[in-house]
Amino acid sequence: MNFKPVAVKSRLPDPATQMWPMGDMLPQEPLPAEIDAEKLKAAVNAAFQPAEGLTAAFVVTWKGRLIAEHYAEGATAQTPLESWSMGKSVTAALFGILVKDGVYDLDQPAPIPEWQTPGDPRAKIRIADLLRMSSGLRIRAPQDPDYDLSGPYPDHVYLYTGGIDSFHYAATRPLQWPPNTVGRYRNTDPVLINYLIRLGVEKRGDEYLSFPQRVLFDKLGIRTMVVETDPFGNFLGQGYGVGSGRDWARLGNLFLQGGVWNGERILPEGYTTFVSTPAPAWAADNRPIYGAFFWLNGDRQYPVPRDAYYMAGAGGQTALIMPSHDLVVVRLGHYRGASYATSGFSKALALLIEAVPKSIKGPSQESERSK
Repeated sequence: MNFKPVAVKSRLPDPATQMWPMGDMLPQEPLPAEIDAEKLKAAVNAAFQPAEGLTAAFVVTWKGRLIAEHYAEGATAQTPLESWSMGKSVTAALFGILVKDGVYDLDQPAPIPEWQTPGDPRAKIRIADLLRMSSGLRIRAPQDPDYDLSGPYPDHVYLYTGGIDSFHYAATRPLQWPPNTVGRYRNTDPVLINYLIRLGVEKRGDEYLSFPQRVLFDKLGIRTMVVETDPFGNFLGQGYGVGSGRDWARLGNLFLQGGVWNGERILPEGYTTFVSTPAPAWAADNRPIYGAFFWLNGDRQYPVPRDAYYMAGAGGQTALIMPSHDLVVVRLGHYRGASYATSGFSKALALLIEAVPKSIKGPSQESERSK
């Protein structure tokens, strides 16, 4: 290792002594009368079908209340499970905190040290371009239309596996297109946002490795979430992390609630609208499916309204936020079951839409997009 590890410990009390969502105690009163309990039960059952889908956790909250959950044998409400690129949405939350604190502005050019040589075209890449996966930086990534399976090894994956200083590697990639013109799902962009998080945290004199626990996880009652680092102590927030189904539901509810938690504003005003609005470069390509480190239901991939947006990771990991129905739905499972799990998850979502009433909140930017 090329850094000195820090012991990061939660400051939260025993979750068994705290009510949800800050703890794991659930209310004993029956479900609200407006919820169709039979359809809710059917949705849970559907999420675990077929068995080959290897679903490990399914958690549903409505208006912040945990109304259904189920776990595969060997998993519990406290079991940390793989999440992969759902970590990008954790990165979005951590960066949002720095925006709220005035450390960064979304529209400013990204102050990456490697781009500060006069005339470097990458100096025009804005922070918003990175968050929207629209930086224009060139790497080989499996979701590229011209990706060749025969090789060479993709940088997108090398940023996980290379044993390198991932921040420096991403920062030294060349420009392929002008910023904010082409949307591509490439790990350079979230790695560089994580680079900016480290620079911002250390510039103000704070300890970097405990930053996620201190400013986000402890605030939301999250106790199982761990983000791994590269050998240089840089968080691999593009997707090397684990967390329990309940903890992903907690994070989803922070966004459902507009970035406010227990009356405290965690994320800046308007930030949840920013992450859930189609990125211009993706929309220009007739793919209104990506926001800012969140996927959008703009092509109705899921049988729910278009206002839904979600964290997504390899292997079918999903935390879906549905403002039109006050729902957060988390599905976690084992990688090799992903191709089988899609049908059951889609059926579960369709049943959940029928099980709970539509939101009675007035029209918002999010609900407008569902029309």
